[in-house]
Amino acid sequence: MNNWLNMKPIFRRITAVEGRQKHEGLLLIVAAVFIFTNAVALSLAFEGAIVFSHLKAPIIWLLLSTLAYFFLLIFLPSHDPFIFPVFALLSGWGLILLDRLAPNFLDRQALWLLIGVASLLLVSIFPKDMVWLKQYRYTWLFIGLILLGATLLFGVNPSGQGLTLWLELPIFGNVFFQPSELLKLLLIIFLASYFSERGSLFILKKRAGIRYTLAYLAPLVLMWGFCIVLLVWQQDMGAATLFFAVFVALIYLATGRWEYVLGGGFLLTVAGIAGYLVFDLVSLRVDTWLNPWPEATSRGFQIVQSLYAVASGGISGQGVGQGFPIYIPVVHSDFAFAAISEEWGYVGALGVLVCFAILAFRGLRIASRSKQLFNLFLVAGITVMFTVQTFLIMAGVTKVLPLTGVTLPFMSYGGSSLLISCLMIGLMLNLSAKGID
Repeated sequence: MNNWLNMKPIFRRITAVEGRQKHEGLLLIVAAVFIFTNAVALSLAFEGAIVFSHLKAPIIWLLLSTLAYFFLLIFLPSHDPFIFPVFALLSGWGLILLDRLAPNFLDRQALWLLIGVASLLLVSIFPKDMVWLKQYRYTWLFIGLILLGATLLFGVNPSGQGLTLWLELPIFGNVFFQPSELLKLLLIIFLASYFSERGSLFILKKRAGIRYTLAYLAPLVLMWGFCIVLLVWQQDMGAATLFFAVFVALIYLATGRWEYVLGGGFLLTVAGIAGYLVFDLVSLRVDTWLNPWPEATSRGFQIVQSLYAVASGGISGQGVGQGFPIYIPVVHSDFAFAAISEEWGYVGALGVLVCFAILAFRGLRIASRSKQLFNLFLVAGITVMFTVQTFLIMAGVTKVLPLTGVTLPFMSYGGSSLLISCLMIGLMLNLSAKGID
């Protein structure tokens, strides 16, 4: 009898894991139905028939998602059941969107997705702990800074004009990588490692005042400030804003002090004003945010077309392939959310928002259940990064905030962004299995 009572918790755990697996499988089936329905609709809209060229990327997506699902099922059975389906839906939707907006980039994005899913599986399954990340925080950060600094000397722009934020990888043949995307993850790792070691000191010395806490923050502020200076030098304001938001959020998590949040908001406002006065790109984005209509055919053309696209979508949208989102310059990268709003309507836009909300909720849930401080700060940092990046781009294309130039995770075109986002999802899956009940 006692043996049976001892086995009951084990049976409950097995039953709970099996239930989570079934839910995950059903969610992936729903995602697959959505992706292939839209692929067929796009093919009919463009060709008047079902053409294989429009099904090729969804088939690749289906194979990758299925293989990844079974690998996670076998090697990481207790992982969070919602994170991977959300990632799969958004990345598959991104392929449909790219086929609609810029089909010449579709094969390259599918290849990046293949590399990204492989990286996701490696990071989620094989590391048994995160000590290898925690112990070498300065090494990881210096690697990112070196790559970022290299873009100041050797940076290029694949389009031939605009900001030179990419490094060319000639070994792989006309492949470009954006170091600031990698630095996002490396900075989160650095902050998580630093706060996990100093966090208890911040809490214990909370009554000693902000001055004492700032003494412990000095090395951290120095390294973070160097990152910001490099990004501002490159005029990569979107990445700089993201780094600032993650930094402030993790400081609040470590100290529990609202003063840092208010101070961070003040500093961000001051930095925005300074950027407006110094950089033409920032002043352009602020001016077109305040009132784009007098220059609707010139400087304000992009945001005006975005607003038209969002408004014309209505509740249910124009239908995939039925709208005119290609009127928006660089729509496949910076304005993917505007294209979604036009062709899938407010329902589709809300669906994307719900997906990222689920990702944020599950990330915070994993963080709250983490038994190690490093894991807590790491997951929290990744969650904040996804959430703030999504908010910035959605607010930018709807003129709630000035444009920052960041991409919509998993959906906008960009191999560097997709790869790093896959690595972040892999880390979340890995840590979710460690903190499961």
